[in-house]
Amino acid sequence: MSLDPVSIAERLINCPSVTPATGPVFDCLAGMLEPLGFEVHRFIAGEAPDGPVENLLAIRTGPEGSRHFAFAGHLDVVPPGEGWSSGPFEAERRGELLYGRGAVDMKGSIAAMVAAVADIPADAGTISFIITGDEEGPARFGTLPLIDLIRELGVEPDLCLVGEPTSVNRLGDMVKIGRRGSVNMWITCKGAQGHVAYPHLADNPIPRLIALLAELDGLKLDDGTEWFQPSNLEVTDLEVGNRATNVIPAEAQARISIRFNDLHSGASLVAMVEDIARRHKGEVRAVISGESFITLPGSFSTIIADAVRAETGLDPELSTSGGTSDARFLRAVCPVVEFGLCNATMHKKDEAVAIEDLRTLQRIYKRIAISALA
Repeated sequence: MSLDPVSIAERLINCPSVTPATGPVFDCLAGMLEPLGFEVHRFIAGEAPDGPVENLLAIRTGPEGSRHFAFAGHLDVVPPGEGWSSGPFEAERRGELLYGRGAVDMKGSIAAMVAAVADIPADAGTISFIITGDEEGPARFGTLPLIDLIRELGVEPDLCLVGEPTSVNRLGDMVKIGRRGSVNMWITCKGAQGHVAYPHLADNPIPRLIALLAELDGLKLDDGTEWFQPSNLEVTDLEVGNRATNVIPAEAQARISIRFNDLHSGASLVAMVEDIARRHKGEVRAVISGESFITLPGSFSTIIADAVRAETGLDPELSTSGGTSDARFLRAVCPVVEFGLCNATMHKKDEAVAIEDLRTLQRIYKRIAISALA
């Protein structure tokens, strides 16, 4: 049964699914997978403000003892914003491009996955789809509960491909074999409010916070590793909220974000910042979004590179650059690699994918799945 990935992408785009996503977009995907022989499991997890989130696990079981290959991704999208030349949730073909929110990140990739699987015989092996509705959000109620379900059902895949938009200039020029970790920290320095004319009766927290941030900004975390760029620490917010010109405030706050390689862990970086903050009488609250990981070059990356080369003539660069994705969770289940469409328009207004890229990606995904199951 041959399916057109462009038509599938249009159907998915036409279902509004700003994160956290539930409902119609999952109805749409389930309605495509069930006729292909997939057993679909759907469930809702979490509560406001980070939920509810819908998740989907679909499995087509191959012959006993066959290998299991998983496609993974997300149906939620970031808010479209203003200024689109067409409706963000009204897919529109204009020339060689398909426009709509999620066209590349990542409803287009999911469409290519579905179309690819339609051309793969059921006896080739077990194939699954691991699809969440909150990758673009806090990611608390998506892939982690899906992993719990996978383990409960005893259906851990042997290999997993995440369809994030990894290509840069041309489809197939980059594959992500790992990602840096991410941790955000909120730093608070407390003092004592008072009149600016009587500073001896107050305790200004702002100079302490500035000194603390200056020390953090001066840190050199590392020089990078063979597969990872250097870790970096950035100050992302500074807030006092003092509207009075004659008042020394009682509190000052800042937020930092660290993207780190495999020389660090989230816990070790939190401990480092806590130690520095302590010397400046500061307090730290941290949220570790994910640890760094890498799937070292080997048979899996070779399968992907061979498929890309066969369809595009390109030799993809193996990279760990960019932000985080749900691969940071899935790597606990099996080897995971990310590969998908060109990322130039993701999260932008007038997000668009080249129509021919969708059809090429379908063929690449089909080659990858068949080779992975062999």
